[in-house]
Amino acid sequence: MSYRELVVELDREHAEALSDALIELGALSVSVEDADADTPDEQPLFGEPGLTPERTAWQRSRVVALLTPEQEPGVLAAAAANEIGLAATPQFSVREVEEQDWVRLTQSQFEPIPIGKRIWVVPSWHDAPDPDALVLELDPGLAFGTGSHPTTRLCMEWLEASVQAGQSVLDYGCGSGILAILAKKCGADPVYGIDIDSQAVESARHNSERNRAEVIYGLPDQCPAGPFDIVVANILSNPLKLMASMLSSKVKPGGRIALSGILARQAEEVARVYETWIDIGVWREHEGWVCLAGTRRESH
Repeated sequence: MSYRELVVELDREHAEALSDALIELGALSVSVEDADADTPDEQPLFGEPGLTPERTAWQRSRVVALLTPEQEPGVLAAAAANEIGLAATPQFSVREVEEQDWVRLTQSQFEPIPIGKRIWVVPSWHDAPDPDALVLELDPGLAFGTGSHPTTRLCMEWLEASVQAGQSVLDYGCGSGILAILAKKCGADPVYGIDIDSQAVESARHNSERNRAEVIYGLPDQCPAGPFDIVVANILSNPLKLMASMLSSKVKPGGRIALSGILARQAEEVARVYETWIDIGVWREHEGWVCLAGTRRESH
């Protein structure tokens, strides 16, 4: 069985977006390298000691995606380019990877991820750095979210700061189930996870079983009427605007809602749609993404 790497060279702005799109489309792993490495044009990319660099791609970047034997590099490259709005598929090359190497290559790119004050997202091949922390075991490539994206991180930090024991939580657009699982580990009960993708629902159930977190999952037509103490939705700005009335109706009067998948420039527009029911504003911003959070008014 032969694994392949898709190699694409493009500018910094599109490299970061393309790497996210390739992961979402099922690539086993994606890395971004300096296309000018080992040349006079090589650029160092370091942050201050102990801090994450502000940029995660170079002016001329090389995106390297590890594919399964079944995935067609050209199809995946075209789909990813379309996903991020490129007019044409960028030039790419393909290189073979020896089977015995791909697991090591994949695993070496994923270390435990610290989030918030005491959350760790840990791949199955790692031990938790702090076993007394809130530990979520999730494998990259097997789920729709592992906490590495700013929007997921923002929602996790908000849940850690907001959930109180015994509160009911709805995670709408649950993907891998990471937010629902965290809510359960923070003491929420009951916790529901809803997604339009049946594969996401199955993935989330698997992840909940692995994490010994009791969460009830289903498709949108199986979503309880609620209302809930907390509703969280990490989707995208347009669906969030379209679902404003429905999601707001799931929040108890005095209950809270957190929304992410929103770029900073979209925050005001999304908030305006929810203001009919929710007192809402930007809770926190990270790498150009925001988490909106608010409380449902008692009068609605």
